[in-house]
Amino acid sequence: MATIEKRNNSYRFIVSCGYDMTGKQIRKTMTWKPEPNMTAKQIEKEVQRQATLFEERCLKGQVLDENIRFAEFAEIWMKDRKNDLRPRTYARYESLLPRINAAIGHIKLCKIQPPHLRAFYANLAESGVRLDTKYTCNISMDDYLRENELTTAALCRRSGLSNTTMISIRKGNNVNQQNAEKLAAALEMPLSELFTPVGEGHKTLSGKTIQHYHRLISVILHTAVEWGVLFSNPCDRTKTPKAEEKEAKYIDEVQADALISAIETADELHRTIVRLLLFTGMRRGEALGLKWSDIDFKKGTLKICRTIQFLPKRGIFEDKPKNKSSERVIRLPQTTLDDLRAHQVAQTEQRLSLGSYWKGTEDYVFTNPEGKPLKPDSVSSWFSKFMKQHPEIPFITLHSLRHTNATLQLAAGVPITTVSKRLGHSNTATTGRVYAHAIQSADDLAAEKLDDLFIQQRKKSAAS
Repeated sequence: MATIEKRNNSYRFIVSCGYDMTGKQIRKTMTWKPEPNMTAKQIEKEVQRQATLFEERCLKGQVLDENIRFAEFAEIWMKDRKNDLRPRTYARYESLLPRINAAIGHIKLCKIQPPHLRAFYANLAESGVRLDTKYTCNISMDDYLRENELTTAALCRRSGLSNTTMISIRKGNNVNQQNAEKLAAALEMPLSELFTPVGEGHKTLSGKTIQHYHRLISVILHTAVEWGVLFSNPCDRTKTPKAEEKEAKYIDEVQADALISAIETADELHRTIVRLLLFTGMRRGEALGLKWSDIDFKKGTLKICRTIQFLPKRGIFEDKPKNKSSERVIRLPQTTLDDLRAHQVAQTEQRLSLGSYWKGTEDYVFTNPEGKPLKPDSVSSWFSKFMKQHPEIPFITLHSLRHTNATLQLAAGVPITTVSKRLGHSNTATTGRVYAHAIQSADDLAAEKLDDLFIQQRKKSAAS
């Protein structure tokens, strides 16, 4: 029978499960807390029931206890939740866990306290803690190869780098530290002379990023409480760094008009994608997940009900939209309908010209030359290169087209409820928080118009 210990307003159950190879007794424990509205008699009865159930689970080998270490429990939790989590969420959790386990993975669940978590968050905020430092080459590799009469293949053999990586370096793209070190060793040059750290690899993690770590730890420990492994979640008592709310980056009406003019020189596929994102405010993955059956040319509407995503371990795959409110139907401007009709004609011609070489089995609106879905990052990379070729327009990312669309709608006086619905936000509070600057500008404009209206009214009254 389980041993029952009363501890203030909770009860602790202890079950002996035999002895290990060293002769040490194996004990499993569980803490149970009565509901606030339970009577003494109900508590007494429930304590016995919970103790019996706990003992039965222990004897069947189905019990975890508070002495399990965080890393072990996190592994069990990940396996348990794999089918419940969206692929990108699961992949993000996998990327966060190594740092978490390095800090608290060795600690027993029952021993984890707020100071442990605070120390971990402080460490994350220290300079140099990031693992994703990128490097850019300081010399022209094309010139180096030519001057030293070397071929790309020869340098690949000397450095151990793949041909793809070497071509990427020659194009001026960033590489990770490992590949930068390989090339520096092959050229017998100091890393600091050949490469320069770029991006945010050497900077501290932001408060928002640290909160991602906190949320994962919290949800894991919350499950431990639900399963009766822990009495309480220490994350509930731990303060996290504030997440800095960054202002959404966008371009104004004049700059957007310049972008529309500039994009006319682009190829038909990318031109159509960019114009669609700018005129609808869709997310990148939502646009790439569109199928022709989602577009009603007669009604002038577009249905958003899926996204295209990419993960290294999985490749390109189809997924649901970000949340329920992201599944929506929006009306399209006539210019966008015309763009899509023209693109449909171009795609049909491409498919017919390829014949059996066309590999598309789905009805996707945007595909690669063979008919397969586009890799999201490839579209973003293309747009970044395009923007760098047009310095007359402030540099923005592909996602900034969504921010630009929302900002221009609000500036034009479109109600925030309509903007929120078209963007697929879960509520107007999200729209208001992200686009507070645009709402304030629209409010200022409204005040000016009201002021002008009343001034004119007073002038008319004075004249009469």
